[in-house]
Amino acid sequence: MNILLLGSGGREHALAWKIAQSPRLTRLYMAPGNPGMASLGECVNLKVSDFAAIGQFALDHDIRLLVVGPENPLVDGIADYFKTTPGLSQVGVIGPTKAGARLEGSKDFAKAFMQRHAIPTARYQTFDGTQLKEGLKFLSTLEPPYVLKADGLCAGKGVLILPTLKEARKELEEMLGGMFGLASSRVVIEEYLDGIECSVFVLTDGRHYKILPEAKDYKRIGEYDCGLNTGGMGSVSPVPFATAEWMQKVEDRIVRPTVEGLAQEGIDYKGFIFFGLINVKGEPMVIEYNCRMGDPETETVMPRLSCDLVDLFEGVVAGDLDRREVSFDPRAAVNVMLVSGGYPQEYQKGFPIEGLAQVSPDAIVFHSGTAVKDGKLVTAGGRVISVTCYGRDKAEALQQAMDNVQKITYTDRYYRRDIGQDL
Repeated sequence: MNILLLGSGGREHALAWKIAQSPRLTRLYMAPGNPGMASLGECVNLKVSDFAAIGQFALDHDIRLLVVGPENPLVDGIADYFKTTPGLSQVGVIGPTKAGARLEGSKDFAKAFMQRHAIPTARYQTFDGTQLKEGLKFLSTLEPPYVLKADGLCAGKGVLILPTLKEARKELEEMLGGMFGLASSRVVIEEYLDGIECSVFVLTDGRHYKILPEAKDYKRIGEYDCGLNTGGMGSVSPVPFATAEWMQKVEDRIVRPTVEGLAQEGIDYKGFIFFGLINVKGEPMVIEYNCRMGDPETETVMPRLSCDLVDLFEGVVAGDLDRREVSFDPRAAVNVMLVSGGYPQEYQKGFPIEGLAQVSPDAIVFHSGTAVKDGKLVTAGGRVISVTCYGRDKAEALQQAMDNVQKITYTDRYYRRDIGQDL
C-alpha cells in the first residue's frame, strides 16, 4: 500500500524507518520530511496544516494510510477532515479525531476525563482570567513546589514548576494575562507529584489496544537534569522500574480505563496514546496524555519494536488490532540527541555536519533539525540529529551511543553524556 506520513522531526524519522521495513509497503511519502528521511521514501513539500493539499495529494497518489506524526494537525481535526471529505473517507488515518485529540489539546479536559474514569492523577483545579483570586487561593492550599499548566498546546513549554508560593502567584498572573497567548487563557493548577517519570505508549483501534515498549526521556538541557527544559535530549528503553508487576498496574488502572472511557464517551480514537506517567512510591499516576508518539522516545521505542508496524496500523483501521502480534527486541536502546549551542534559547543555524560516514553500521541516526545547503548537510534547528544504539543493557547501549555521537561534528555541538544513568 501507499502510505503518507506527516511531519519532519526525529519522531517522524523513526516512524518512517520502521514503516519502510514493512513488506506491506508499496511507496512511502513524507510531508514535508527531512534530509535523513529522504533515503526511506519520497519527501513532498506539503504543510501539515494544509488539509486540502494533503487530501488532494492522497487522492492523486492512491494513499491508503495517513500516519500523523505531530499533534497540531490532530488537535485541528485532520482525522475528521478525511472522514467527512468525499473520496478521502477510504483512507485509513492513524490518529484520533478532534474530540479524541483533546486529551492533549486541553489539559483541563484531560484532567476531568481522568477524574470521570477514576484514573490516578494529581489533585487539580482549573482557572480562567476572571478567576485569578480563586486561583491564588487554591495555590495557598498546596505544598511546594507548585505546578502550573497552560490548558492549550504550547509546544511543550506550557508547564511551569515553581519552588515558592510567591513565584507561583506571579507566574499564574502572567499566564492568565497572556504569557502563552490563548493557550494559557485557562490554567490548570495541580499538586506536585514526587517520583521518577516514564512514558508508556499504546496503539488502539478504539476498542482493543497494544502496549508498545516503554521509554524514559530527558528534558533538561544540563546533565543530571539541571537547566532549562528542551524538546528532549535523549531517551532510554526499557525502563528498569517498569517491571511486569508495575506495568500490570499501568494497564489495569490507566490504559484499560482510558480506552474504555473514550469508547463510553463516544469518542472515535484510532491511533497512538502517550501516557506520561510518574512512579510514586511504586504506584503509577498520570501526569499527562499526548495524542501521538513522543519525541525523542520514539527513537528508542521504534528500534525495540520487532514486529511489523504497518500490520499494526492495518489492525487499527480494520478494528481487529487484538488479532495482530506485538513483539519487542530484548536489547536495551539508548538515544542521544545532539543540539545547537545556545539551545533551548538563542542559537545559530547553517553549520556543516561532518562525520556521518564514520558512524557504526549498527547505530541508527535520526534527523531532527537538518537541511541541505549547497549540497551539504547543515544544522537547521535546536535539536539537530540523534543516534540510537543497542546494548545488552542500558550501560552498554549508552556507551555505544557515546562512541558514535562523538564521530558527528559541527560548530557549537552539544549533547548530554548521562542519558539513563539515573536509573
